[in-house]
Amino acid sequence: MAPPTVTPTAPAAWVAAQLRGWAATDGERLIFVGRSAFAAFLALWMAFRLGLDSPGTAMTTTFILALPSSGMVLEKAFYRLLGTVVGCSAALVLIALFPQQAPVLLVGLAVWVGLCTAGAAMHRNQQSYSFVLAGYTACMIAVPALDNPSGVFAAAVTRATEVGLGVIVAAIVHDVLFPRAHGRQVQRTVQTRYEGFLAFCRQVLEQRLSPEQTELTHLRYAADIAALESGRAAAFFETGHARSHTRRLHAFNGAFMTALTTFYTLHRLLHRANATSPVHALVAPLHALLAGALADPRGGNLEELPAALAQPAAAARAALAALAQAPGQTRAAIIDGETAIELAERFAGHLAAFAAIYHGLTQQKRLQVSEPQAYTPKTPPGIVLASGVRAALALLGAATLWYWLAWGQLAMSLVMTTVFCALASSSPRPTAMVKQVLTGFLIATPLTLATEFLLVIRASGFPMLVLAALPLFALALWLMTDPKRAGIGIGMAMFSSQFVAPVNLMHYDAAGVANGMLAQMAGVVLAYAIFTVVLPEHTMGNRDHVRAALWREALNACRQRLAGDGRKLRHRFDNRVRDLLSQLNAAAGPTPPVATRAVVREGLTLLELGHAVIELRTLLAASRDGAVRDALQTVLRRLAAYLRAPVTGTNADAVAALLDAGIVIRAGLADPACDPVRAERLHTVLADLHAIYTSLLDQAAPTTEPVASSGAPHAA
Repeated sequence: MAPPTVTPTAPAAWVAAQLRGWAATDGERLIFVGRSAFAAFLALWMAFRLGLDSPGTAMTTTFILALPSSGMVLEKAFYRLLGTVVGCSAALVLIALFPQQAPVLLVGLAVWVGLCTAGAAMHRNQQSYSFVLAGYTACMIAVPALDNPSGVFAAAVTRATEVGLGVIVAAIVHDVLFPRAHGRQVQRTVQTRYEGFLAFCRQVLEQRLSPEQTELTHLRYAADIAALESGRAAAFFETGHARSHTRRLHAFNGAFMTALTTFYTLHRLLHRANATSPVHALVAPLHALLAGALADPRGGNLEELPAALAQPAAAARAALAALAQAPGQTRAAIIDGETAIELAERFAGHLAAFAAIYHGLTQQKRLQVSEPQAYTPKTPPGIVLASGVRAALALLGAATLWYWLAWGQLAMSLVMTTVFCALASSSPRPTAMVKQVLTGFLIATPLTLATEFLLVIRASGFPMLVLAALPLFALALWLMTDPKRAGIGIGMAMFSSQFVAPVNLMHYDAAGVANGMLAQMAGVVLAYAIFTVVLPEHTMGNRDHVRAALWREALNACRQRLAGDGRKLRHRFDNRVRDLLSQLNAAAGPTPPVATRAVVREGLTLLELGHAVIELRTLLAASRDGAVRDALQTVLRRLAAYLRAPVTGTNADAVAALLDAGIVIRAGLADPACDPVRAERLHTVLADLHAIYTSLLDQAAPTTEPVASSGAPHAA
């Protein structure tokens, strides 16, 4: 047997593949470390050349802005500069108002920091960073100026200059030196989302996923929607990003939420149907057609899906009409069938729109997008209020300790407590975040002392200073590239850069450095203690807050102003519910507990109910006066009462109103004067009433007797 022929290009291809793999993993991390270290030392060198008072501030700024992509750096740099300017201005105003009244000034600072932290908790994106920075920058300027108010203007200008230098250097270096564009990452995310959604729908239609897996996938998609919006915002700052691209990304996210909700409603309807129900056999051809269209991972023919589904849907309706005449069929099964066909057609339409937007986005086609609505994060008001109160109390507590102990270095503790109470307020696990940063401080302490008093002290000239400090900073930056240890790396970089970076007139004072280190660590420890003790249950993603907010949003779907075809209200409702679920996902971690999954299930049912309510209101707005209109208005009033006070009695009242409305609508359909257009609307109303009815039964307390199962006719 002849030996296998080895082509000369095989080893080269293997080496090239290995190099590509290395470049995509450790290579990317090394480039990030090199780029960030270069930005840090360049900022330090320029601060020396400009004679700034605290060159280390410019260096620390570059570490804070060290992020994986140029878009993320530019976005954070912009908001950091904005927050610094606002914070410096606030400090000047507060000092001008209370120049010789330290207690009143500290109270004013506490109010300002509380307001800024509440604003940061409300927005939860890079804009929130501006709020955080505006709060603690005012503290950093005003507290040292308590004994010398006349120097506050110079301190504010110096701080703004040093931060501005760091911002400019970091932005230029990360955008020029081996930049990693965020726009390409967003494009990959869009493609992954699209293909993943098609695969998910196909698996559900083929019944290859359990209900628990389906719910967790919906929870993960809620986080993905928020992440895509965050990525879009970062890519917006890159030079190649066009405004039209932003509109298409908004439209992509909106179309995805719409298709996902319709699919969930269809899936839940079939899941609720009895195994012996004829509905499954009735919609099987429609499902087979949908699953076949979804088999192509790129979804090339989805835009023709509504037309392809028209004939099977008509055949299913004809079969359903024949089934309705057969003896032994219940009204509920017939209505299930009508609703399932209606939802399958809606899903095909929404899927086609989603596919069209995706292809327009990836192939850079011109696409008419009518006022796409942006995804907007928003936090429940209870958490926003608690974040502000906690930050204000933290500042007052630290200020009290400062006065009581009369330890000068505690001013630094006060600032650090304020900084980390504000920064961690937007985190779903604030104590874990603060603990990681504190771990970074503890690891950095001996390394910083060794670097400062064994290496930097012997450095003569800037190149030697770089060689002396580089190992410590490189270690911190390397840890920042590991998502599980990023907090430790950030803590090390922030801590060591403040003590290793020399000033223009250097003093090597071991006792002073040790005091400063202790003060900073004490401030972080105090922030950790405050998060543990003060309102610990009112943090981002708390189950109780999210659950209450989900019910409020469902109530808002009943009573908020409805304009036009209801598209804006539908988008807002979808946006809010998905955002709340993403907060829940962030707090729950990779394996949500049973209690969290119960809230997810409840939220998805409310999502289904809210969409049906908005659809119903849209139809109601276009309907004429009469018995149907009166019956639907009664349904909406009872639903609002139930969503305001979800107890057994209000649930039963709402269900009774739905059943009454169903009788009225069927009477309208039987009226000989009912034209085809009105009949189509009434059928749509019946489908919406049925979706609301089944959602109410899902939400009913265990003691509540389902009305339909107790013998009452299922008229909705």
